[in-house]
Amino acid sequence: MSVSLLFNKISSLTPEMIREVDEFVDFLRTKRKVKGKKERKFGIAKGKIVIHPDFDEPLGEFEEYMQ
Repeated sequence: MSVSLLFNKISSLTPEMIREVDEFVDFLRTKRKVKGKKERKFGIAKGKIVIHPDFDEPLGEFEEYMQ
């Protein structure tokens, strides 16, 4: 859709409807900005998670099931 066609459509609206369009455009701009702020940072949890060397070893509580 061309800008001039969109302008013609908006021009034919009532003042109340034009205000709604304006509010919706503001909402869309805000939505885009918030979306951009959720950028993930690599390595932010470094050192907070520890996997012990015996992680893959069988648990003692299940010995009777493993026989």
